[in-house]
Amino acid sequence: MSERPADKRAGFARWLGSRDCTDCWKANRDADSESKQQWLAARRAEEQQAADDWAEKFDMPPLEGPEKALQWGARSRYQLMTTAHTALVIEGTWDEADWAKLEEKARTITRAGWWIDQRDAAGTDLLELLDAATEADRGTENPFR
Repeated sequence: MSERPADKRAGFARWLGSRDCTDCWKANRDADSESKQQWLAARRAEEQQAADDWAEKFDMPPLEGPEKALQWGARSRYQLMTTAHTALVIEGTWDEADWAKLEEKARTITRAGWWIDQRDAAGTDLLELLDAATEADRGTENPFR
């Protein structure tokens, strides 16, 4: 406290009084991290189930890449596609025919890393991003399903 100016000591003391000591704070933080991890695992499972259901419903191909990137890529694809649909069709001026063309382009991108890289993109940018994708991002499967 002696390092603080006299006019700031009372406010700082009041603030310190409302906080846990360092040991208590660390114990609470460690206890909270377990519940946060459980919550995050449950949230990820819900998101993954929604992404898997969506991919099956809209005939999206499985993604390719490292095992640990596949689920993240699927969730990223689902989130970007649903955000784009909302922005372009529901709130925008696109009709279902325009959206169907975009979906076909999206089906050609099977590299999980591409979808992960685009996870923060705006939905309105999806068409431009799909056009910019390279052959390395596209799968080798028959495009005529």
